[in-house]
Amino acid sequence: MRSIRARTLLLVLGLLSLSMTLISYNSYRDAQHEIEELFDAQLAQTARLLAGLVGQNMSQSERTTLQSALNLALQNRQNSDDKEARAGHAYESKLAFQVLDEQGGTVLQSASAPTGALAKMVESFHQNAAGAHTPLTTEPLSSLAERLVGYHTVALEDYHWRLFMLHDRADHHLILIAEREDVRGELATKIALRSLLPDLIGLPLLALLVWLAIGWGLRPLQRMAELIKSRAPDNLAPLILEPLPIELEPMGAALNRLLMQVNQLLDQEKRFIADAAHELRTPLAVLRIHAQNALDAPDPQDRNEALRQLGGGVERATRVVAQLLTLARLDPNVVQLAMRELDLLGYVRNELAELIPLALDRQQELNLDALEPADYQLLADGPSLGTLLQNLISNAVQYTPHGGHIQVQLEAQADAIILRVQDSGPGVAEAQREKLFERFYRLGDGQGAGLGLSIVSRVVELHRGSISLGDSPLGGLEVAVRLPRSR
Repeated sequence: MRSIRARTLLLVLGLLSLSMTLISYNSYRDAQHEIEELFDAQLAQTARLLAGLVGQNMSQSERTTLQSALNLALQNRQNSDDKEARAGHAYESKLAFQVLDEQGGTVLQSASAPTGALAKMVESFHQNAAGAHTPLTTEPLSSLAERLVGYHTVALEDYHWRLFMLHDRADHHLILIAEREDVRGELATKIALRSLLPDLIGLPLLALLVWLAIGWGLRPLQRMAELIKSRAPDNLAPLILEPLPIELEPMGAALNRLLMQVNQLLDQEKRFIADAAHELRTPLAVLRIHAQNALDAPDPQDRNEALRQLGGGVERATRVVAQLLTLARLDPNVVQLAMRELDLLGYVRNELAELIPLALDRQQELNLDALEPADYQLLADGPSLGTLLQNLISNAVQYTPHGGHIQVQLEAQADAIILRVQDSGPGVAEAQREKLFERFYRLGDGQGAGLGLSIVSRVVELHRGSISLGDSPLGGLEVAVRLPRSR
């Protein structure tokens, strides 16, 4: 699901529906239980009212009149056609009653009273007490009355009845109030379900409100997206997103930081292209002149000299292009070094073996000075260290006179390895040493592009090392590179 809004809504509504289902189920069970308790309380209350109405000394005519009145009062009249009779409530229950003397004779009863209820209660009591059926005559009903007082559930014919028995000691009556379980269960379920109706109606409304609330909460994100979408491709200025929610502040800061880095990269590329174009303009102009001289030279010797100078110019231009590409490849913002364990002493030996012809061509002596045995292991990128060494040796060879001396030293320390390249050239004044690391800066009439030490500095930066320039014991310049053993 790609929509944050839809995913959040689904999660919120899912959790809400689950919690509401559990709460509603628990509420339904509690409501049913409380309604059953209310019905039981109604049975007890009706029994006490009936006990107050039926006296021991009432005449038969008074009992008949009372029974008719009670029948009329206790019956459920919701289906009656009489408007006055239907002025009740849908939740009224249909109660049945019996008033018995202590011998079990009927004193008063409703038309719908369950016959045999008392006998069933006595039989169930004896079975629970003795574990087997015991005849009713074994114990007088008067002695069982106190123990039969309370609530009972009795199965009679096709129905289960909920009974409440009250013993009226003053009039020596047993009063039974009964209600059918299916009738009261239907009423209890109806009342409990109606209590769940607000939840069923409220959930869709709540879903709509949550949907709108989430949309309102995500509006700052939408505004951010619209602002970014409306920006011109060349507009790399920081985003102005005020006020910004706390949750979006890291995103806004990250976007502005990314825009700043992209802007810096573009500025670096622009400067690099401008510098490269400026640096290549002169070699290309010289090449054009040499080529024109070769074309215009009438003498073969002059033509050959012009072609020789043309070849030298091509070689210089090739070297400049190669250094420019190397410098671009070693950009700290884009390069990914392949760091691995490296034996620097063995690696330097192999590199110097390939660079010795440069020194021999100028009758120079190139040697390696390293104390053995010692630990020269470090975590480094081999190709970039090869580029560093090639540029240091090439600079030393270029600025050291014929017959001079170049020495490479390795010193193993506890946390780093020091690489020194010393030459017997003219050296560099201390005031000019820092400028040597600037791109396209050349000292004197050097034939390079002025990129060698810039490349070296870039490699050292990528390895989190340090570089310094000093006086060489051989009389020229010393370049000292400190390479930490681990990044």
